[in-house]
Amino acid sequence: MSPLGIAWGQLFAPNETGIALGQFHAIVRDMDSATKFFTTLGGTPIEIDGTKVIKFAGVLVFLTPGNPSGPSEGSVVDHIGFGVPDVVKKLAQMKAAGFKTKDPNPGGSPLNGLPTANTWSADDFMVELETVQVLTTPCKIVACIPYLAQWPPAQIASNHIHFHVPITEREQMQTWFGKTFGAPTGVLGDNLTADLPGARFTRWTKKVPAGEKTAPTKGRALDYIGFEVKGLEAFCKKLEAQGVKFDAPYSKTRHKSFASAMFTDPWGTSIELTEGLNRF
Repeated sequence: MSPLGIAWGQLFAPNETGIALGQFHAIVRDMDSATKFFTTLGGTPIEIDGTKVIKFAGVLVFLTPGNPSGPSEGSVVDHIGFGVPDVVKKLAQMKAAGFKTKDPNPGGSPLNGLPTANTWSADDFMVELETVQVLTTPCKIVACIPYLAQWPPAQIASNHIHFHVPITEREQMQTWFGKTFGAPTGVLGDNLTADLPGARFTRWTKKVPAGEKTAPTKGRALDYIGFEVKGLEAFCKKLEAQGVKFDAPYSKTRHKSFASAMFTDPWGTSIELTEGLNRF
C-alpha cells in the first residue's frame, strides 16, 4: 500500500464520504480491437459477470459490444485521463499498435511542464496521457496539485475525468459534483477542479461557449461513468431525498457480483453507482 492509500491494480481507497471512481463503460464495435487498445495502454483483461473488463489502478473499464452513436468528444465527458511515467514511450506503443495518436504538446502541460498526449480507440474513445514523475520529496508547488505525489515505476493509473459543459454552467456542475460526491473543489489556472480518488483532477475548462450544448453520454463511445460507494443503499436514499430520480433504482440482484443504481446528472452524464467492484 502506498502512502496515498492506493491498492495498485484495484480501485482506490474511498474518500471520507465513502466514494471513489469505479468504472468507465465503453460501447465497442470490435471487442478484439478495444481489448488491444486498453491492454496496450497497460490494463489487464478480466471478466466480471461475463463482461470483458480491463483493469487499471484506480478504475475498471467495461467493454460492451454495440454501435456507439458518436465519439467521446462532443459529449459531456469529453475524455478521460491516465497518468504514466513516460508519455512519449507510451504514445509510441499506441502508435506502433495502430491506434490514432496526437503528438505531445511541445510546451508540455501548463500544469507541470511535462509531456501530455492523446490517443483514441477505433471507436474514438479518447484518452489523455499525462506524465507523472516519481518524487523523492513531497511536492510543494501548485503545478503538482493535479498529479499523484508518488508513482510506482512502469505503472499506469486513472488520473482524471474531463467534463465539457457550457462555460456558464461549469461552476454549477462543479458545485453539484463536489456536493454530491464529497469531492473538494478548487481552481487551477482557468480550470475548475474537483478531487476524487481515481479522478484526482476532475476538470472543467472554458472550451464550450455559452448556449452551446454538449451531447449526453448515453449511447456514445464512453457510455457512462461509475462511482464505487461504501454504503450504497443509504447513499441512494440520500440522493432521492435531494431530488435525484434514478433511471435504475438500487438493486442487489441486477448484477450478480455487485449492487448498483443508475441516474443521469442534470448535464446528461449517465452515472452508475456500485458497491462491490472494489473486490476485483
